Amino acid sequence: MSQTQSRGATWLAKLAPNAQRMSGLCPSVQVADGDIGGEAARFIAVVPDASNHYPRAAHGEVGLLEGWTLGKVVSETIAEDANKDHKRAIVAVIDVPSQAYGRREEAFGIHQALAGAAAAYANARLAGHPVIGLIVGKAMSGAFLAHGYQANRLIAFNDSGVQIHAMGKDSAARITLRSVAELEKLASTIPPMAYDIGNYQTLGLLCALLDITDPDAPTSDDLAQVNTVLVQAVSEARKDPTLTNRLGADNRRSSAVVRERMRDAW
Repeated sequence: MSQTQSRGATWLAKLAPNAQRMSGLCPSVQVADGDIGGEAARFIAVVPDASNHYPRAAHGEVGLLEGWTLGKVVSETIAEDANKDHKRAIVAVIDVPSQAYGRREEAFGIHQALAGAAAAYANARLAGHPVIGLIVGKAMSGAFLAHGYQANRLIAFNDSGVQIHAMGKDSAARITLRSVAELEKLASTIPPMAYDIGNYQTLGLLCALLDITDPDAPTSDDLAQVNTVLVQAVSEARKDPTLTNRLGADNRRSSAVVRERMRDAW
């Protein structure tokens, strides 16, 4: 798979047209500086790299190199803007099929690499950077946790190619000792077990779900729609940097009640 076939690469090019890619990074992490509504913004995508030093991360997975590189880029962005009153927006363009599963990854500490990336995004949010996650393709397992889940606002495309879950169907079937068909039947009545973006929206984690003509070949109208929503998301994130917006859906009612009771008790 080439980088041009990746939705992450496609949308990075659309959102930051003609922008130079940041040098000195591993090829699978692409970073471009552009703007959102006239304000400076940094766009970050993880893309396939067929020549990846770690074969398990050749198809857009987030592995050792990707985790540490994401952490480096986001941390450097925080440091560069430390003395600025107006922090740059950071947009994670998300199309990641999985974390990289392999013996070398486990031996060399993929848990630390991905935790470092997640911590960097959280630190950016807490430092005043509007962090936006734009889900254009898959957002699976530890890859999503490391690249985008810590965002102030999450935006996704209403498309069958957009899937979000803790693990792939085959892996989930093996670990739960069920068939894929049995899992899909359960998912039809238990939204957190589903993979499709429609069920994910009911969990209250998205600030917008966009109908895009063709996510693999976006039109000018598609791009205009995404840019409009990004402007709104950045504005909302600047006004409210917390993640309380994720508790508004009916399927999160119990979570909200638990938090209220914990606050009362403490």
